[in-house]
Formats: sequence, C-alpha cells, structure tokens
Amino acid sequence: MPRKKRKILVTSALPYANGSIHMGHLVEYLQTDIWVRFQKLRGHDCTYVCASDAHGTPIMLKARELGVSPEELTEKISAEFVQDFSDFGVDFDNYYTTHSAENEALVGAIYKTLRDSGDIYTRTIEQSYDEKEGIFLPDRFVRGTCPRCASKDQYGDACEVCGATYSPEDLIDPVSVLSGTKPVKRESEHYFFKLSDYEERLREWISSAALHKSVIAKLDEWFDAGLRDWDISRDEPYFGFRIPGTEDKYFYVWLDAPVGYMASFKNLCDRDDSLDFDDYWKAGSDAEVYHFIGKDIMYFHTLFWPAVLSSAGYRTPTSVYAHGFLTINGQKMSKARGTFINARTYLDHLDPSYLRYYYAAKLGPTIEDIDLNLEDFIARVNSDLVGKLVNIASRCAGFISKRFAGKLADELAAPDLFAEFTAASETIAQHFEAREYSKAMRLIMALADRANRYIDETKPWIMIKDDDKSNDVQLVCTQGLNMFRSLMIYLAPVIPAVAEKARTYFNEDQWQWSHASSPLLGTILPKFQPLLTRVEADQVHRMVEQSRESTSVPDRQ
Repeated sequence: MPRKKRKILVTSALPYANGSIHMGHLVEYLQTDIWVRFQKLRGHDCTYVCASDAHGTPIMLKARELGVSPEELTEKISAEFVQDFSDFGVDFDNYYTTHSAENEALVGAIYKTLRDSGDIYTRTIEQSYDEKEGIFLPDRFVRGTCPRCASKDQYGDACEVCGATYSPEDLIDPVSVLSGTKPVKRESEHYFFKLSDYEERLREWISSAALHKSVIAKLDEWFDAGLRDWDISRDEPYFGFRIPGTEDKYFYVWLDAPVGYMASFKNLCDRDDSLDFDDYWKAGSDAEVYHFIGKDIMYFHTLFWPAVLSSAGYRTPTSVYAHGFLTINGQKMSKARGTFINARTYLDHLDPSYLRYYYAAKLGPTIEDIDLNLEDFIARVNSDLVGKLVNIASRCAGFISKRFAGKLADELAAPDLFAEFTAASETIAQHFEAREYSKAMRLIMALADRANRYIDETKPWIMIKDDDKSNDVQLVCTQGLNMFRSLMIYLAPVIPAVAEKARTYFNEDQWQWSHASSPLLGTILPKFQPLLTRVEADQVHRMVEQSRESTSVPDRQ
C-alpha cells in the first residue's frame, strides 16, 4: 500500500546577521537539511525556508561603527550566509530576510489581532539605561552574576550555566557591555503579551506536539516557575519595525524573528503558484510544520511562539526539534586554540561532505551536546566514507569498465545478499524520520562492511585470471556496484554531492528512496571517477591555524 504524500514545511532558526556562520551553527542547518532531503527522497512535498534575522540593537550599533546603514550591513552578511550554506549543500527552497515588506505586514497584522483580543497591554517598567551611551540596554547588553547559581559573567536574560531565565535587574553586580559602567534604571512604557494566560493551551499543544522528553522536562521547569508575560517592545533608537500607532516604540526582535518563518514562506508562495500560504498556516491545516532550533532558544519556540500563533488565529507547529551545542575536542570553541572555526575557513581546506557525514554520525534527537574531535573526524571519515563506502565501487568498477565494456550483468550474483540491503530500507528510513542519524549511519556502515566482506570472499581480482570464471566477475561486480548504489541512495540526504556523482556514474536521472530496493541491471556505465579522497591531517592543521585569528561571534537581541 503506497504511503500518503505529506505536505511539510520546515524551518531552521534564523541566523543573526551580525557575524559569520561557524561550525556550531552548522550543526543545526546540516541536521535540518539532511531531514528535508530525506523527506524529498521519500517523495513528500517538503519545503525548507529560512531567513537572516536582520533586526535588533547589535546590528544597529555594528552598522553605526562601520559607517553603513543597517540594511547595507545585513544585506552584505546575508549574501555571505547564502554562499556558505550553498557551499555546504544546505538547499533552502527560499532564503529571505526578516527586514521585508512581507514580514512587516504579517507582524503588524498579528499584533493588531493580539491587541484587539486583549492579549496585549502596556505598563511602565524600569529598564537598564546606559547613561554614557544614551541608550536603553537590551537584556544581552547587560552582564553580571547569575542570581540563581552565582555563575559570573552571564547575560541579562538567561544563564548559560544553569539555564535560569530572569531580567537584567535580577543580576548581581550588572554592567553595560557597551561602556563597562553600571546601568541606571529609567522608566519607560512597554507593550506586553499575556503569556501567563496560555499555560493550559500550551500544555494541550505540548501533549500533541511529540516533543522530545528532554524538551518536555525543560518546559515543566518553566511551568513550575510560572509563565511571565512577555515584553514585545523596545525603545528607540532601535533597528526594526515600529509598532503601529506609536512614534518611538519598536517590535522586539524576538517577535518579528519567528514571524520571519511565515514571511519567508509567504515570499515563496507569491512566486510559486503550487504553494498556498493558508494551506500551511491556517488553523486546522493538515500540513506539517517543524522548527529545528538550538536548545538555547527553546523558551521562545515552545512557549512564546505557539501562544502568539494561537492568539493570532494561526496553526501551531507540529513539533519543535531542539539540538545541543557543539564542542570541539571536548571543549567550547576557542579562538586561542584555533577551534572557533568559521564555515568559510573550513571550506578553504576541507570537503563539506566530510563534516556532513561526521555530524550525521554523531547526531540524535536529544538536546545533548555533540563533540567534533578532530582526530576522530579524520579517522572516521577516512575509515567510513573512503575505506568502506567508496572502496566498494572502486573495487568493482574497474573490472566492469575494462573487461565488460562498462556493462552490468543482467542478474545479481547473490540476490539474497541484496535482499539484506533492501530489508534495511525501512529501518534506516525510520531512523532518519526520528532524527536518529547516528543509528542510521551505523546501520549503513554495517551494510558497507557486509558488501566489502562479500568482495573479499569472492576475490574478483583472482577470478579474472581464470578464463572459466571470468564471466562470474561481471556478476560479482554487478552485485558489488548495486550494493554500493543502495548505500549511496540511503546516504544521499547526508552527502548529496557525493551521491550526485554516484548517480551520474549510474546514468540515472533521479533517485527516490524506493530505488535502493531495485537493482540496476544490464545497463552501460561510464568509466568510474574517484568520488572522494582521504582527509589529510595537515589540511585539518592548516584550518586550525587559520582559525587562531580573531573571529566575530554573532549575538542576537
């Protein structure tokens, strides 16, 4: 019975347009891209959108420092993002910006709906103000000691050590990161969203959203602490969208950023007649919507965002998939150690397929951090991708090309063995669907080991010397190449550039997941070209040395 074709919309968190994409960011975009490519390979209608997060005080201040407009700054950085993502094989259906007409219209309409329904109110608050710089300070522009665990040098909105959320005034010994002076308190009228009214509706959403248990545990902590109403406004000067009906109030970036998912999709719908915005976003939609995010922004995506959508009359996300952070060699990324590595620096030295595979081999559905151990990276890529996977094709293709004019046999030498590769199809698919990539990679590499053992046992390089057995070589190598082909189809979401080369070698126009279960027989193949070379230790060493230079760290507020 054929599977039902699904309509799926997928987003990754919006990269903040205030610095370069680095190896930590790539965990998310590669995790998402693999999942999207898998869904498309399965034949589903899966659309992947993203955008640059282009608003906020840091961008305004950075542009001022550089003597350019915020629009110029974010356009330049967005262009770099697009190039980096493209070179890593991250294939968005649309990449946009939050500083867009579509986003401004959607945010304004959502705000009016929230206001008219009574979910928005104003109140005068005391806010941190830097007298030296003459500016109200965003939460993350105040640092101090965490009021819960006493960890020093923590942001004004959340502790990176214990995960507590709070206000800047709760910090012990707060200072402005702009001037180093102690902020003073000034009163200002702000706009608030009644998040505290949404606990029951959020719990209902959580019960149906199939969130990972580690995410639910964190949500339970926040519910136990009590939901606080959400400040959705900022005072000028601020780069963002002005709140309708005001002169000096702007939407907080964390209101218009998630709406940017909708705006990017709306921009795509306006250019693609096959997509309808309401089919995906209206309440009661049968489409699926998934957000891939880092664990540091779960509060926004699992509490604030679904509550706003619900209040505004839109559907809520099908689920939110959170991942952990990246460590390198067991430690936080470090400029001094050369392990704060930008995406472009990696690309200057190494094939992106290596990193895509290594991350996949490490990733699961939890919010646990993953480690990029550079020695293990070299060993695993060389062992798995080159020594196991590509080696299957390399051991068989030459015989087919030289002795059989490139023609595959009309049958397999060992159909029962090929059936093992077919039988694994749905298990591998289930692992991909559940974001259990590491389990999928282990099963695929176990099959690669099985294929190599078969070649070792049949020894085509010896059979070819015996005229009575030379025809058996065609059967054996057809078997080997078909096992390799199935594995490449399974790995197409993970290493698409290598899979594309393999698909071209097999003279096939396209691959679908089901093709892995049907052998390719009796066709003529071109001369085999090397698909992937080994990682050399000196390539990694040069990348680390280049990364010892100063690297800007994006921040979002």
